[in-house]
Amino acid sequence: MPSYKLHYFNGRGLAEASRLIFAAAGEKFEDIRHERDQWPAHKDEMPLGQMPVLEVDGVKLPQSTAIARFLAKQFHLAGKDNFEQAKVDAVVDTIYDAFKGYIPSRFEQDEAKKKELTKKFFAEELPKHFQNLEVLGKLYGNGGHFFVGNSLTWADLLFYNFTQTFLQEDKTCLDKYPWLKQNRAEVEKQPKIAEYLKNRPETEF
Repeated sequence: MPSYKLHYFNGRGLAEASRLIFAAAGEKFEDIRHERDQWPAHKDEMPLGQMPVLEVDGVKLPQSTAIARFLAKQFHLAGKDNFEQAKVDAVVDTIYDAFKGYIPSRFEQDEAKKKELTKKFFAEELPKHFQNLEVLGKLYGNGGHFFVGNSLTWADLLFYNFTQTFLQEDKTCLDKYPWLKQNRAEVEKQPKIAEYLKNRPETEF
């Protein structure tokens, strides 16, 4: 069995989808959380000077999506065949489209501009992405509540994580999207995920 170490900050951020994959698969890993003031001392240890980084038997892999996709394939959460994997990737890319739209408001320093950008994102941009995700879920979910093939994949886990961030900003943002709300509920019902969520640290991001 390979040994896994996941390096990231003490937050959900770009590593949480991978943590959720480990949890769903019931696989052990070392969850290494660097506090921000400790990070400069470790930056040179990472291949690209950034995190997350997954160590597999001592070999370091950067880039959050590459890490999550590798783990999903490793633990059979990426789709049952090549075409299912392509459908999962299509959902994942659509989730990232939504998150990319959110980044400018998330990191805006000017409070007035941040408020304006956030309001515009939630009113105009996010609904389009949620509509697209509902279309894909209904198209590929085989009548069930998971995005692809009516079984849990890393697309469901990625959506769960990023929508938690959106819901912290606007608790009502999913109210018009019953399929997506049910998808999140189904993820939370998974016994291993429920146990992980109950015990994970409460963090700001």
